[in-house]
Amino acid sequence: MPKTVVRTDAAPRPGGAYSQAIVVGSFVFTAGVTPVDPSTGRVVEGDVEVQTEQTLRNLDAILRAAGSGLEHAVKATVHLADVRRDYVAFNRAYERLMPDPKPARTTVGSDLRGVLVEIDLVAEIPSR
Repeated sequence: MPKTVVRTDAAPRPGGAYSQAIVVGSFVFTAGVTPVDPSTGRVVEGDVEVQTEQTLRNLDAILRAAGSGLEHAVKATVHLADVRRDYVAFNRAYERLMPDPKPARTTVGSDLRGVLVEIDLVAEIPSR
């Protein structure tokens, strides 16, 4: 099955040797996305709730560039810099912004170096 690279200026550019997302068949697989403002290239200031909001906006932009959107997400992997401190606030923003039905999700603690949250998604592309 061929792979198609997804690229949009509406989300942060990759900071290494990876794609923002890859489409295979009727699914799009995003890279781990952080709370970087694509217009400035800087991490948004604020707590994990603010950073989660920016991260989800970035993910939605990538998914839209692939012909999908947050509403079509089927799997989320969430990395939090401090799960104990930030889980409740993260989940508040996630619940507010992630459309129903919520995707299956794994949430883990990670060394994120300068950000509080990173999320990657797998989403269906409905027109395929």
